[in-house]
Amino acid sequence: MRSSGRLQAGEGQGEMERLMTVDKDDRDILDLLKDELDFIEKGGYGRSVRTPRKPKSVFQDSLTCINFGDPSRSRSCDECHLIDFVPPELRGTDVPCHQIPLNEAGDTIAELELKDNQSKTEETVKSWLRSEIKRIEAERAAR
Repeated sequence: MRSSGRLQAGEGQGEMERLMTVDKDDRDILDLLKDELDFIEKGGYGRSVRTPRKPKSVFQDSLTCINFGDPSRSRSCDECHLIDFVPPELRGTDVPCHQIPLNEAGDTIAELELKDNQSKTEETVKSWLRSEIKRIEAERAAR
């Protein structure tokens, strides 16, 4: 059973602790990052033919997002692998994956999207993805 991570009125402390323990996305993080990199490299965040004026949002508008195609965002971001890359103090934000520090300067998707430079945002995310893929592969090879 998957939990939303939300506590309903009238639930006791034991129930709160159960709800706070969320099931993680069961996809492999390495595959997830590789798929995201492939998606970006193939132009996945280009403007939609249906809604050309609406910009796409990195991670949220790809299959990487556990709530992709779900406008109600019924699953908690705590269930997503990307939450592990988000600084703990920023995990409660509306879009935590947009708070991941992507480079030495600490640039985040949230900051880059405000600058409205899709190309720079995508290049920065691709660089971060390549770095994380390389790191994870090295860790697994060392096992």
